[in-house]
Amino acid sequence: MDISGSSENKKFDFNFALIILSLNLVGLLNLYSASHGANTVGLSRLFFQQMIWLTMGWSVYLVLTFVNYNIVKSWATYIYFGNLGFLAAVLVVGRTSLGAQRWIDLGFFRFQPSETMKVALVLLIAKILTERIRPEGMGLKDLFYPLIITLVPFAITVVQPDLGTSLLYIAIVGTIIFFVKIKKSVLVTAFVAVAIALPIVWQFGLKQYQRSRVLTFISPGRDPRGAGYNSIQSKIAVGSGQIFGKGFKKGTQSQLEFLPERHTDFIFSVLSEEHGFVGSITTIMLFGVLFIIGIRIAQSTKDPYACIVAVGLLSILFWHFFINIGMVMGLLPIVGVPLPLISYGGSSLLTTMASLGIISSVSYNRSLFQ
Repeated sequence: MDISGSSENKKFDFNFALIILSLNLVGLLNLYSASHGANTVGLSRLFFQQMIWLTMGWSVYLVLTFVNYNIVKSWATYIYFGNLGFLAAVLVVGRTSLGAQRWIDLGFFRFQPSETMKVALVLLIAKILTERIRPEGMGLKDLFYPLIITLVPFAITVVQPDLGTSLLYIAIVGTIIFFVKIKKSVLVTAFVAVAIALPIVWQFGLKQYQRSRVLTFISPGRDPRGAGYNSIQSKIAVGSGQIFGKGFKKGTQSQLEFLPERHTDFIFSVLSEEHGFVGSITTIMLFGVLFIIGIRIAQSTKDPYACIVAVGLLSILFWHFFINIGMVMGLLPIVGVPLPLISYGGSSLLTTMASLGIISSVSYNRSLFQ
């Protein structure tokens, strides 16, 4: 059975795959350095674990590329509610780490449902919005169901607590809604609602440590050994790399363990310190090329669902990229958001490769709608 439809005029996008592979190699290089410092007890194995995740990730990427994305579309509702079940299960049987209850321990793998929920949201909301697109733009009535679908996982994830991922849900869905066009009255209503909600959320919705992170972002020096420590050390690492960096495995902030979570949230700080401005801007340019190719894939298809899905999945990568880079440079508050394809993490890497695989499937199958 040919699950990808007719093979006529289909073409694998090697440029897209090559950029992804290039970023994978940058990630492995930096993870190797970050996990082989002065006192890396328990960290050195992470490089080899990431190799396993990467192999699995590429397997997922290739399978999804050659499977017609309409099959994924037909399963979108089941994928969403199944993931929602896992997300709720985290609150009951989830594993706690660093004060947050976000993972389900499967023995061989710690599964983080909040990561895969981003993809599930995009798949289902794209399916719903495809049936509601209007030339004049969508109104509040059209957006009611998508907003409910978004707010349920948002509320569950906030409780874990994981405010960073919760806000990512809003950013991703907001990007999709803005892309498909909404009425100006909806934009005004949303702006007023946010303005009213912000002080309420600040006073009653945020925990003390979350408010502290925001205040520390505004003034890191207010608590240099506490809440401001991560931001200060990260900026030192980024700045000390200067033009060409200190060299591979020669970053003092990372190798001497001044830099916290250097294999996950602050992996870009390791890159900046060891490879300087040249290495940093090269990596940022690779991401830029990835986004450009992804946008061209979205523009090239005549299928509205495929276009919305591609934009939604790209927005997941973009917001992770934007927030992580801004965070390590001290331009945004510190939140637990990894850098796609670069940071260590099984759930994050597999989810990212699955997202890219679906976008690749849109490219591979776009001739069906031309």
